[in-house]
Amino acid sequence: MSGVKNDYRIAALLSGNANTVHELYQELLPKVTHFVEANNGSYSDAKEVFQEALLQIITRAKTRGVSIKTGLDSYIFITCRNLWYQELNKRNKILRNDGLFEIEEREEDSWETDLLMEQQRLFEEKLLELSDNCGRLLKDYFGKVTYADIVKKYNYASENTAFQRVFKCKKKLTKLIEADPRFKNLKEL
Repeated sequence: MSGVKNDYRIAALLSGNANTVHELYQELLPKVTHFVEANNGSYSDAKEVFQEALLQIITRAKTRGVSIKTGLDSYIFITCRNLWYQELNKRNKILRNDGLFEIEEREEDSWETDLLMEQQRLFEEKLLELSDNCGRLLKDYFGKVTYADIVKKYNYASENTAFQRVFKCKKKLTKLIEADPRFKNLKEL
């Protein structure tokens, strides 16, 4: 798991914490419902997609881990969006095969995509503001370079030293991001 603030909720999901599940439903299901209903779906479809997204995230976390760079809420929403588009594609194929009608393809220019792009842009800008060493180290870390390889590449004494250095650099990056006025705006959306 990455150093995103919401990682504790992934651990809570894995442990079956009902409060966390309830919190996610309260917070995100309305957004998912709005999206699904705006794209030829129903409330029931939205609930089904949301449940499937949570199950996928739990399964991924248990089997191979989950790397989140944008925040858990965005990650869940994107997963729901992708699942809904897959469902629409299945439905469209069935309709096309039956020859009933052809559904027009929709341009994907949504506010969610814009939000994620802005978050990514802010992340990348702040990464450049770090020292060269921290910037390179975090790029390797986020690029899934192992701690053993980081020890060799940066001549650290041990994996624990590498871990501590990554932690300090992530903390500096988090402070830079949170100090930027755009962070509050992006967080509130």
